[in-house]
Amino acid sequence: MYKSLEECVLDLEQQGELVRIREEVDPYLEMAAIHRRVYHEGGPAVLFENVKGTKYRAVSNLFGTPERSKYMFRKTWDGVHDVIAMRDDPMSALKNPLKNASTGFSAMKALPMRLTSVNASKLEEINISDLPMIQSWPEDGGAFITLPQVLTEDPDNPGLMNANLGMYRAQLNGNDYVQDKEIGLHYQIHRGIGVHQTKAVQKGEPLKVSIFIGGPPAHTLAAVMPLPEGLSEMLFAGLLSGRRFRHSYEDGYVISHDADFVITGEIYPEDTKAEGPFGDHLGYYSLTHDFPVLHVHKVYGKPDAIYPFTVVGRPPQEDTSFGEIIHELTGNAVTQELPGVKEVHAIDAAGVHPLLFAIGSERYTPFEKVKKPMELLTIANRILGFGQLSLAKYLWITADDESLTTHDELEFMQYILERIDLHRDLHFQTNTTIDTLDYSGTGLNSGSKVVMAAYGEKKRDLCQDIPAGLEEARNPQLVMPGVVAVELNAYQDEKTATDEINAMAEVISNNSDMSACPLVVVCDDSDFVSKTKDNFLWATFTRSNPSHDMHGINSFIENKHWGCDTLIIDARIKPHHAPPLIEDEEVEAKIERFFENGRFVGDQ
Repeated sequence: MYKSLEECVLDLEQQGELVRIREEVDPYLEMAAIHRRVYHEGGPAVLFENVKGTKYRAVSNLFGTPERSKYMFRKTWDGVHDVIAMRDDPMSALKNPLKNASTGFSAMKALPMRLTSVNASKLEEINISDLPMIQSWPEDGGAFITLPQVLTEDPDNPGLMNANLGMYRAQLNGNDYVQDKEIGLHYQIHRGIGVHQTKAVQKGEPLKVSIFIGGPPAHTLAAVMPLPEGLSEMLFAGLLSGRRFRHSYEDGYVISHDADFVITGEIYPEDTKAEGPFGDHLGYYSLTHDFPVLHVHKVYGKPDAIYPFTVVGRPPQEDTSFGEIIHELTGNAVTQELPGVKEVHAIDAAGVHPLLFAIGSERYTPFEKVKKPMELLTIANRILGFGQLSLAKYLWITADDESLTTHDELEFMQYILERIDLHRDLHFQTNTTIDTLDYSGTGLNSGSKVVMAAYGEKKRDLCQDIPAGLEEARNPQLVMPGVVAVELNAYQDEKTATDEINAMAEVISNNSDMSACPLVVVCDDSDFVSKTKDNFLWATFTRSNPSHDMHGINSFIENKHWGCDTLIIDARIKPHHAPPLIEDEEVEAKIERFFENGRFVGDQ
């Protein structure tokens, strides 16, 4: 496998999977715009050989298609899959001891290798400002590293096998950061680095941090993998790259000899500065908030280094393809960890975290003639308490035979809507945690959740047309069977919104038969919402907070339980929401020189 990013680039080029751009390209918006266009047309990886303001080359879209990713890891893919499967199902080792003996031997060969010093490689000292300063969106606070490998060791149990390797946003310039001396690190406290920082604070000492950029693509993937408990990210990096992670220690910092760039520094207790805003994976800007400052110690780069990057924005983006290969590698990890869970699918089009679909089991009362959600509610709580799944706002869950899958998204939603009892099957959690990047809630990390658990016989045939009498609503549009989008005035405040929707609900109740239409989406532009499945999922579930924005026709509260006849979700843009990401038209026009007939050709 590849010893370096350079080897990967040359191999992809020989396979027709990489195109070079030799003309000078501006890292301010232009490189990101090219990347987005190439990714969305399913194009190749792109090597930028002449980046304005730096001597270093840059490459993007390496992971742009699952097929390209699997090609890059073709020699180690099956072995890594076996290791993860063995962690998920230890009994498999007894069923096939010869196969798993070779798996264990592969793991031994993947252990990190310590070298004598930084002089053992070609790394030379540089400055932060020497790096390609790539800014993706017009309102971004500066440049940030989009594919960092951020390594910290456990202060209580140091050593690489106990280290955390994660991918956390690292702002390189802008705001109040002292150029070349400080950078910002954006992460949530429950992440591995946050746990390490908490321990360092308790010891009264700064946390040493190493940030690696580039190197074998396997190291980048290792930083985002949700690995089974006890499986080291550094071991995984060695397994997937097919060679041991080479490193040394310099001034107490871990130095990767495989990476193209290395940044070292320290985080001090309670030392924060404003970080952001930045375009994020929900399709909006994450706003400015205080996050830890990394005080830069030293920065290293190889003379011929290549700087890998991606672009974060409204899905689908390159991280969508990341998600596909991660899911294929990890396989049954979630179902192994959560008894009763058959399938969980985080909906990429809705920004991943806001919306989950799940299939569980329903075994509590098999003797009952009438089927209803019971075990499903226990399973739902397990899901909402598990790792990154705990960031979800909406969980749609059911139980069925093998014919149903969460990955056929509209069919799954239709199945739920045909069976849901809106008097019984809506279960709220209020004043709880949601994704840091989701501004639909009541504050940073604060919002609500709802479980929509439907099970049993089909209760309704969903409408295939706009229900009679609903034509009087403003621009009603059928989104899918059983779902209609309508427009209201621009959102003003919570009280006005509640009054408007209650008035609309009363009119609808008096004039329309909504028995076949269980969901109405109130929005700013119903043509946009109904145009595509992705538009519907994105606008509806990224622009609503269940406790505040779910209303209903003939709604009621009985013994603290809320229900209704037809559900209304207010998916209008609210004043407290973050602004959506919009491309710069001049830049979009400028990059046309690299495309012919809508296809990317580079500058060849």
